[in-house]
Parts: sequence; structure tokens; C-alpha cells
Amino acid sequence: MAKLKFNVEDVDLSQFEPLPEGKYIVAIESSEEKKTKSGTGSYIQLVFSIIDGKGKGRKLFHNLNLDNPNDTAVRIAQQQLALICTAVGKKKIKDTNELHNKPLVITVECENRTDKGHEGEIQNRIKKFEVKVKKEETDGAEESDDSDEEEVAPRDK
Repeated sequence: MAKLKFNVEDVDLSQFEPLPEGKYIVAIESSEEKKTKSGTGSYIQLVFSIIDGKGKGRKLFHNLNLDNPNDTAVRIAQQQLALICTAVGKKKIKDTNELHNKPLVITVECENRTDKGHEGEIQNRIKKFEVKVKKEETDGAEESDDSDEEEVAPRDK
């Protein structure tokens, strides 16, 4: 038996609530290849961490089904990986670690879960990956104010 002094009221449970829909500045903090439940393939699990703005420090998970008997799942995963690579400025990678700690912008939506035991619960889903660019890079001839304002260059899924 372990003795502890614990009070549920002292714990912030809001970190488990879904994030509001919107755009977030993130970086991939880790990635791992995992086997599918069926054992017929594998996927890459990416862990995104919000690095600025509302929700800073929160994490979002995204899976890329790059090894799957379903050709559509593989095609979607390849497209998403291409968008992520583009968003962080990488044209070719040999390891997902090359994507870590590079800022990008994601668009998050809320949707109902359909998995057994969680039907109807709201979860976040990453729907878009975009390049995070400095404002000066998009303004062209406008006067520079040397601010750190940032804009997003869109990259659709």
C-alpha cells in the first residue's frame, strides 16, 4: 500500500477537455511507430504540443497509417505527411525525428467519437497543416515594423 495525501479538488481537470476549434501554433514533440490493433500494419503516432497562444502546453495526437492494407488510408497518410513536411520545410526525410521541434500551424476541429464506450463524446481532430511564416515574408512592399507578428500560409489537406 502506498500512503498519499491526495485531493481531487486540487487537480486541474480542464486539460482533458477538447480544445476549441481553431488554429494553433504547434511543434511535433515526439513520434513513434506502433502496430495496428489488427496486426495487419503499423502507423506513426505524432504528438503535437501547442507552443504559443491559447492552450500552450496542451498536446494533440495524430496517426499516420503509412503501412495499412487499406490503400485509401495509406494515400491519406502520405498526403498528410507531405503537408507536414512542407509545413516544417523538409522535402525529404529519413526519420520522423527530423520533423520534431519545428513550428507549424494546425487547424483543429471537434467531432463526435464513435468508438465503443465513448460514443457521442467530443474529441479534437487535426484537419489541416500549414506553414508558420513571419509577417514580413508575406507583406512584400509594406513597411516593416520589426514586430514578431506571425501569419499563416495555407496548405490544404
